[in-house]
Amino acid sequence: MKESLMDILCCPVDKHDLELTVETKDDEEIIEGELTCTECGEAYPIEDGIPNLLPPDMRDEAAA
Repeated sequence: MKESLMDILCCPVDKHDLELTVETKDDEEIIEGELTCTECGEAYPIEDGIPNLLPPDMRDEAAA
């Protein structure tokens, strides 16, 4: 995920801003990390460079 995406991403639950926590970065690409809503506190993982912005209930269903 490119950090510039932060300009257009928002929490899918309440549409507030997301805060980025980077765990692994490769040049301009964020490989692993987390996006956390500044309002509701819901966390969305970034895995293999892909942010998973599914709401929590849908995320659990998709993993099954």
